[in-house]
Amino acid sequence: MGPIPAIEIDDCIGCGGCIEICPEGFILNDSIAKAQVINPEGCSQEEIEEAMAICPVHCIHWEE
Repeated sequence: MGPIPAIEIDDCIGCGGCIEICPEGFILNDSIAKAQVINPEGCSQEEIEEAMAICPVHCIHWEE
């Protein structure tokens, strides 16, 4: 298995951009108002890279 997307929870501002791009892979955790990865294989690499690019605080990264 290759790298998987991860979110730095402390940095996330809960804007929801990643969820709009790939709702199969990311969710907004309402209890903490931050995004989380729920299905690392639910998004294409292109979708994940797009989510990384639009994230205003750049909290999405690849994890080995």
